[in-house]
Amino acid sequence: MTAVRPDTTPKPASEATNSPTLFPTGFVWGAATAAYQVEGAAAEGGRTPSIWDTFSHTPGKVLNGDTGDVAADHYHRYRDDVALMKELGLKAYRFSISWSRVQPTGRGPAVERGLDFYRKLVDELLEAGITPVATLYHWDLPQELEDAGGWPERATAERFADYAAIMAGALGDRIPMWTTFNEPWCSAFLGYGSGVHAPGRTEPSATLRAAHHLNLAHGRAIEVLRNQLPAGAQTSVTLNLHQVRPLTDSAADADAARRIDAVGNRVFTGPILRGAYPEDLIADTSHLVDWSKLVQDGDLAAISRPIDVLGVNYYTPTIVSTPQEGQGDSRDDGHGNSDHSPWTGSEQVAFHLAEGKKRTAMNWAIDPNGLYELLMDVTRDHPGLPLMVTENGAAFEDRVSPEGTVEDPERIEYLRGHLGAVQRAVADGADVRGYFLWSLMDNFEWGYGYSKRFGAVYVDYESQRRIPKASAHWYSDVIRRHALPATPDLA
Repeated sequence: MTAVRPDTTPKPASEATNSPTLFPTGFVWGAATAAYQVEGAAAEGGRTPSIWDTFSHTPGKVLNGDTGDVAADHYHRYRDDVALMKELGLKAYRFSISWSRVQPTGRGPAVERGLDFYRKLVDELLEAGITPVATLYHWDLPQELEDAGGWPERATAERFADYAAIMAGALGDRIPMWTTFNEPWCSAFLGYGSGVHAPGRTEPSATLRAAHHLNLAHGRAIEVLRNQLPAGAQTSVTLNLHQVRPLTDSAADADAARRIDAVGNRVFTGPILRGAYPEDLIADTSHLVDWSKLVQDGDLAAISRPIDVLGVNYYTPTIVSTPQEGQGDSRDDGHGNSDHSPWTGSEQVAFHLAEGKKRTAMNWAIDPNGLYELLMDVTRDHPGLPLMVTENGAAFEDRVSPEGTVEDPERIEYLRGHLGAVQRAVADGADVRGYFLWSLMDNFEWGYGYSKRFGAVYVDYESQRRIPKASAHWYSDVIRRHALPATPDLA
């Protein structure tokens, strides 16, 4: 079966149309999910526990004791879900693969039953005319690899390359775009720093070692994918780049922003896109890790292998300052509550909520201009790099009406603003080639369990009934028009 490939030839908005509301020709419209958040079937088909299974089953780690054991039951309902995607007009579906479903121990041969699920999913997508976009890793390390040390151990990067080879061999002929990692910052800094994500460790040195080995695993996987995928297939990595702003124009706050930019962004963009770790990052964290020993000969060359597209995830800006004497600790960073900071080496930086902004159910400020600024900053720092917005969306307190509908005008307003920001960035020279809404459907929202709903499709978790929200229909209309509506219609 032939894959449906997106047209990724960059076309500025001025060449695509004379109308300011249309998106560029070939712009990819999609939605995204992640394996542990939607699949369920946690112990079926040979799948073994990942770190998120272990973490979610540990009392006190996830709100209300929720787990991903069933989630949105996508494993059993994928055909209906793909039919719904087709009905909504999605052109691409970004999903992740459960490593422990296809390689339960993180070593050795694949389990064919695990591969078969993804083969069937991809075939169903292609039959529906929807481009599959696969992410190899969205935070769910096989527990057996964590028991051997996890991402702080160099061997895990080599295991990841083996896993990438398995997936490329099984599905490389049918998937035209492959992403190595989704948000490796969260895996390293929330998983090993603050401990609010699996595996729940709070070890600053391990955090930095994990970040380097995630980078190395990305580079090793890119080499494998390049060698095994057919010509024309594309490779990428997705980063949740923090749009960092100093609270004031003081030199102290500017330095706070620099520190967070280093440990939040450039720890990945430096080696991946420039072939080097930033000198200021190394200086800020040299008391925690010996970078000269951590980074071995050949590592940076491997990590900086070229990618075709950079995925950018954005939800809200990050506002920071240097604390004033007597101010106390302030960490409204949007990354969960912990006595341990994820900002390894810059724990003293204070974080602030944006004032005068509407907020989502996550208490995140709604600021579309932050997405515009982020896309333009990446374009300035890395000219010519193709970009895709691979996650953008919002959680709100959604309810089913007596008529059986879900009206979510706040989400429509959120999407309108952020898609407008993408459009502005394209008009100003950013090579943005697609947009993936987070998320296709309500799901297991990590440490928040099922208490937060990001989906365009409402999921009744007791019955597993799917109800497209008003925002799903609005997004469907945007896709059909290939443009934002000319006038607001939040009904």
